[in-house]
Amino acid sequence: MAKESVNQHYAQIKRILIAILGLNWAVALAKIVYGLHTDCNSMAADGFHSLSDGTSNIIGLIGIHIASKPKDIDHPYGHKKYETFFTLGIAGILLAISVNLIGKGIHRFFNPVTPQIGIISFLVMLVTLAVNLAVMKYEYRKGKLLQSDILVSDSLHTRADIFISLSVIATLIAIRLGYPILDPIVTIVIALFIVAAALEIIKSSSKVLCDSAAVDTKKIADVVLAIKGVRTCHKIRTRGRPDDINVDLHVQVNPDMHIDTAHNLSYAIEEAIKREIPQVTDVVVHMEPKENN
Repeated sequence: MAKESVNQHYAQIKRILIAILGLNWAVALAKIVYGLHTDCNSMAADGFHSLSDGTSNIIGLIGIHIASKPKDIDHPYGHKKYETFFTLGIAGILLAISVNLIGKGIHRFFNPVTPQIGIISFLVMLVTLAVNLAVMKYEYRKGKLLQSDILVSDSLHTRADIFISLSVIATLIAIRLGYPILDPIVTIVIALFIVAAALEIIKSSSKVLCDSAAVDTKKIADVVLAIKGVRTCHKIRTRGRPDDINVDLHVQVNPDMHIDTAHNLSYAIEEAIKREIPQVTDVVVHMEPKENN
């Protein structure tokens, strides 16, 4: 990817994150203020979860800023993995919030308070739910299109917020029907949803950071073996982010092949792999002689 297109790529992600940041904080403020005003712990908890959405947006912006830096001596493969690394910060925030909410839920369970639920409570939840739904769909679609770990993980964060908001609305109905005990119970359930979202982010990020295979090796082998001059290929390894895959492999050729021909063949292999798998950004080919049996 050319330097200019890389800069445009990250600039687009930054614009998306900034826009979503404003929406997340508006949603969070509405839930927290009205939740505290009415003593509805589950609504306030939902608001704090939305506030963490905004915090994760800031972490995302920092990660994107670092990831957009060009390759240098200390980072010959570039800085793109910093975007993935910073998604772990989002997961950390989610886990910290979940622990806090579980504590609050347990405390409220043994020290019950009846929240004051009115029509405004339902309006606040329904409007913020609609905003979250629109944000989640847009951010996930853009994250997949731009192959951005930050946008995808943040959309999963928002998806958890949607399920939480639905549970809070159900809780408001239950409280109106005379079952305030559901408020602390739902608060704890919300915390468990947040834990699940955090673990999903950690799982996907660890695959990249721990160099899990990024592409099916058979797909690469099929591309390489179709090139004239290649007799066999083996020891195929892949790693990296979905938009920045590194490949190395061993290719066996006729033992009498001239070094210039072998060199040109390695370039042909590299170009073929990048053409068939556009997400591949680096290919290392190890040439070996293949003795005739």
